[in-house]
Amino acid sequence: MSARRITADMALLDVVAAHPATEAVFRSRDGAAGVCLLCTALFDSIEVVATRHGLDLEALLGELENAAAGGSGSTG
Repeated sequence: MSARRITADMALLDVVAAHPATEAVFRSRDGAAGVCLLCTALFDSIEVVATRHGLDLEALLGELENAAAGGSGSTG
């Protein structure tokens, strides 16, 4: 298994800047979070955002990795 290119300690801004396709993954979580994540938590780490909004960190990281690797991004 290869090393992750996206880790829980990375800021949302850094992830989207390095991997623009990940924006769709964050947007797909806005409803569950109850806020626009990229509007309100751009400088927070993925881990902080997941904890604060009750999101599944491992699932989120997996989808971000998939999007960064050229996959479809969000699965739902």
